[in-house]
Amino acid sequence: MESASLSFAVGFRQAIFLVPTDAAQGNVGRIFYYHVPIAMLSLIFPYINFVASLFYLYWRRRDPLKALTADALALSTAEVTVVYSSICLLTGMLWGRATWGIWWTWDPRLTSMLLLWLLYVSYLMLRSFSSTGQTHTLAAVLSVFAAVDVPIVYMSIRWWRTQHPAPVFGGGPDSGIDPSMLPAFYWNLAGWTLWGICIVLFRFALERRRQLAEQEAALQAIEASLEIPQ
Repeated sequence: MESASLSFAVGFRQAIFLVPTDAAQGNVGRIFYYHVPIAMLSLIFPYINFVASLFYLYWRRRDPLKALTADALALSTAEVTVVYSSICLLTGMLWGRATWGIWWTWDPRLTSMLLLWLLYVSYLMLRSFSSTGQTHTLAAVLSVFAAVDVPIVYMSIRWWRTQHPAPVFGGGPDSGIDPSMLPAFYWNLAGWTLWGICIVLFRFALERRRQLAEQEAALQAIEASLEIPQ
């Protein structure tokens, strides 16, 4: 967490005070140093959730203890995905209002990102409110469907003509940013990456503790039911 805080501090100084003001957008263009790294990470954590969900589905009958570990990782990455995609949408709306004059447009990139957010909110709601015995299995299956939207979000500005800006990295000969912008971008990317990893590990540890406490309570209940009255 200290490393994340240091990266945030350096990244803030670089983005707000050291990088030259954008000639076209002015100071509002500094949102770039937060919106883009968060948007990138919003497409990475879902795949960790996806892989963990696949392991859960594979192990749920073969090795229930490993399945619970995979399920805890899936839950923690789903929560971080909701946080990051929420920040991505909010910063994008602020940027859009300043540059386009509107808060929202049903652009393919924005729409597919909103769909990703809705899928992971649904994932968490399913886990929180479903009363069936197959909640974790249903959530894992939903995670598989949610992962399908990730490449759609990524490729949307390549597949369709869109109001969203063209890809900054890997978009062609004219893509990329000025070298003077790179330190601010990389420091903020590092900060948000480290912070996300810290939160995932923290939530994973809490969920594993909850699972172990639940298992202990179940064992105690079974032992109590097997006691022979004196």
